[in-house]
Amino acid sequence: MECIGYKFRKWWIEANLMAEHPHAALVRRGYEAFNGGDMDTLRALIATDATQHVPGDHPLSGDFKGQDAIIDLYRRFAEETNGTMRAELRNVFVDGRGHAVAVHHFTAERQGKRIDEDGTIVFRIVGEKATDLDECVEDIDRANDFWS
Repeated sequence: MECIGYKFRKWWIEANLMAEHPHAALVRRGYEAFNGGDMDTLRALIATDATQHVPGDHPLSGDFKGQDAIIDLYRRFAEETNGTMRAELRNVFVDGRGHAVAVHHFTAERQGKRIDEDGTIVFRIVGEKATDLDECVEDIDRANDFWS
């Protein structure tokens, strides 16, 4: 009986890892590219007319329209944090209708300040590209303080 249970468990894990929804896989590739500074891969995953919404009231908040503006935002994040910014993907949820919600843990250091909190990005995906990225943060006042 133990052998059958082990085989089933192994099959189930392999089947579920291999059967990841394409939108979840796209989001995972995006997080890997972001954390690795791979802007070419990010360009391949983001639509040319995409918009990223960054909450808050600080110099890096607002709506960043177009692939170039989004990539420049990521460059600014890296520059402002001297490369310390990391977004560790914890989970991805999909609805099968073009939406994915990524849950991540975000850390960075900037000008003697440190941020360490959870957040999400709600993705709208059309075809194989992210067209809208709407970021949500755990503590908006803390985010404003960190980026100001």
